Amino acid sequence: MSQILFSSEWLNQLSDPYAVLGLSVAADERRVLKRYRNIAKLLHPDSLVTAEPATKALASQVLARLVNPAYQRLKQEKERSEAMALLRLRVRRLNREDAMLPQSEIGQQILQLPIHQADVFYEQSVAKLSEVQYQQLEQFQTITQQLSELNLTYLHLKMGEPVIREKRTGIVAAPQARPIQYTPSTSETAQAAVNYAQRHYYRAQEYAKKSTWTQVVAELRDAIRLEPNRSEYHSLLAKAYLMQNLIGMAKVHFRQALKFNPKDPLALEYATKLKLTEPDGKAANKNLGGSGLFNLFSKKR
Repeated sequence: MSQILFSSEWLNQLSDPYAVLGLSVAADERRVLKRYRNIAKLLHPDSLVTAEPATKALASQVLARLVNPAYQRLKQEKERSEAMALLRLRVRRLNREDAMLPQSEIGQQILQLPIHQADVFYEQSVAKLSEVQYQQLEQFQTITQQLSELNLTYLHLKMGEPVIREKRTGIVAAPQARPIQYTPSTSETAQAAVNYAQRHYYRAQEYAKKSTWTQVVAELRDAIRLEPNRSEYHSLLAKAYLMQNLIGMAKVHFRQALKFNPKDPLALEYATKLKLTEPDGKAANKNLGGSGLFNLFSKKR
C-alpha cells in the first residue's frame, strides 16, 4: 500500500505545498511555521500511541515525504515566491488548454462569486478544510486535492488583478508575469491593509465559534495593527480576553470598542455586566482621556 500511495504519480498530484500544509496562498512566514508545527504534532508518534501500526507508518511517510518538503518550500520568502510562480504557471497552462473546470463543489462555488466575496470565501474554505485535513489520514489525499484545486481556481480569479507583495496580501507576483514594476498608490496600499485586516477578523470569528480564544486573540491583534479603529475588532478581542478570565484586558478593549462606536452591540452587551459605561459611551470616553496605552489608540483616530 505504501509503495502505491507514494508513487511518483501520486506525489505529483500533491505537489502544491500550500495545499499539503492546508494554507492559504496568502500565508506569511509566521503562519507557515505555526501550521507546520501543528501538523508535525498531529503526525508525531506520541500523538498516535493507540493507532494501528499501518496508520503510524503512513503518518511517518506523509510527514517525511510531503509535509517536511512542503515546509522547506514555503518557510522563506524566496521559496514562497518560487512556489507561487509555479502555481501561476499551472493556472496559465490550464487556461490555455481551457481546462480550468473545478470538479469539487467548493471550487465551482468560488467561480460564481464576485472577487471581493471570493477573497473571504477562499480564506474561510481553506480554514475549514485544513481543520480536518490531518485528523483522519484516510481523508488526507482527498482534502489536499480539494485544497489544491481551490488554490488554482482562486489564483485563476486573481490573475487579472495587479499583484501586491506578500507582506500586504501574501500573494507574490511571478517575475515573468509582470516585467513592468507595479507600485501601488497610497490609497491602494491602505485598501490592501484593510482587506488583510478583515481576513484576520473573519478567521477570528471562525475561531470564536469553536471557542478557541487564544487563536481569536492572535488574529485580532494582527487585525488591529492594520486597522486600529474598528469597534468590532476590539469588542470581539475583549470577549476573547474575558473568556480567558483576563478581565482587565477585556475592559480595555470593550472601552475602545465603545469609543469608536458607542452602539457596538457586543460591547454594549457586556458594558453593564462589567460596569464599564453608560449606553451612550460617555464614561468610556472619559476613562480614555489619560495617557499611556489608551492615548496611543486615541492618537490614531
